[in-house]
Amino acid sequence: MPRWSPDPASPSTEILIVGAGIAGLVLALELHDAGIGCRVYEAVPEVGAVGVGINLLPHATRVLHRLGLGEQLGQVAVVTRESVFFNRFGQLIYREPAGRHAGYDHPQYSIHRGDLQALLLAAVRERLGHDAVVLGHRCVRAEQDEHGVTAHFTGPGGDDLPSVRARALVACDGIHSALRKQLHPDEGEPRYSGINMWRGVTKGRPFLSGASMVRAGWIDRGKLVAYPIRNLPDGDQLLNWVVEIQTPRHLQRDWNRRGHLEDFIGAFEDWHFDWLDVPAMMRGSQTVLEYPMVDQDPLDHWSVGRITLLGDAAHPMVPRGSNGAGQAILDARALRNHLSTAPDPMSALRAYEAERLPATAQVVLANRSMPPDVIIHEVWQRTGDRPFDSIDDVIKVEELAEISQRYKEIAGFSAEALRTDH
Repeated sequence: MPRWSPDPASPSTEILIVGAGIAGLVLALELHDAGIGCRVYEAVPEVGAVGVGINLLPHATRVLHRLGLGEQLGQVAVVTRESVFFNRFGQLIYREPAGRHAGYDHPQYSIHRGDLQALLLAAVRERLGHDAVVLGHRCVRAEQDEHGVTAHFTGPGGDDLPSVRARALVACDGIHSALRKQLHPDEGEPRYSGINMWRGVTKGRPFLSGASMVRAGWIDRGKLVAYPIRNLPDGDQLLNWVVEIQTPRHLQRDWNRRGHLEDFIGAFEDWHFDWLDVPAMMRGSQTVLEYPMVDQDPLDHWSVGRITLLGDAAHPMVPRGSNGAGQAILDARALRNHLSTAPDPMSALRAYEAERLPATAQVVLANRSMPPDVIIHEVWQRTGDRPFDSIDDVIKVEELAEISQRYKEIAGFSAEALRTDH
């Protein structure tokens, strides 16, 4: 329970969470588990299964297992067995085990984002009550005083809704966070990496181990990430795929923007491997989504008084390294810990920021220059984008392992770090 001193002038609601995405729902579960009252306000009038696949790494799944969600995750996700790297000719560069197969205490999951959100939403409503998540409330601004914070909302049609008071507010409202803009009005536009991304999901036969996460090629000629996110009753799987290509053109970031197959399929037409027919997989997707590889420079602060940022609202990053959702989950755990022990909410928010802002800033910067994809970039450079006779003639396995380990350490999910951090 929090050690906050009684204040008869304070609002009865303890923590107001803005946003019912992964970040906001995990935070609600964490706060409930700690005995801290909260309520979640979400802009959309109905939560649907939007998005495509994501990966949950062992540092994040440890948090979800501690919340008692391991059994549900195992039912809807694919337990990732390995990460595998290829060049664009389908030649194996490097493979390494993942999750429990790599000696971690907790698995790595590949899961449809909509499945994860539905699982979390059901858990919040079961544990906190159905009214713990209030839909159709878009937070447009917040004000605070010495006793609490007031959040102002509009409905789906833009009409004003009643304001809500709480002792503190946590903005989990994603990449277009209104509260981030309020706290940092002069921040400027997102930073475009020069790379555009297209994504889709396709029903297909399992490839490689049936639980492999594949990275192949490089962005000059086209890069692919592919992995299964759902096992289907007929033995097929739902396959998640992502492609990246350098392009000067990009549109405003929107996770649900429709893309066009003809804009990128040409780069992959000859990717017919004995383990996967890449263009056939892409053509089998009913919907293609397009997203620019953008991020924003790390902020110098997330918290102002009784308001703080969490997840994508705090640290939007280039979606590489399977770590965006994971960092939001770690944020939620850290904030729960500080709210449980601090003498007042403001102290808790400051302590949370001091712990998580530097850690996530490292990940934001690493995702720009040193994600796991560097493995295939290194081979692309050394071979001049040509096939090789033996990977050992290009790069030693020890060097490849070192590149992989470096990112795990920066992102906070090396096996050694998780064994010592309880």
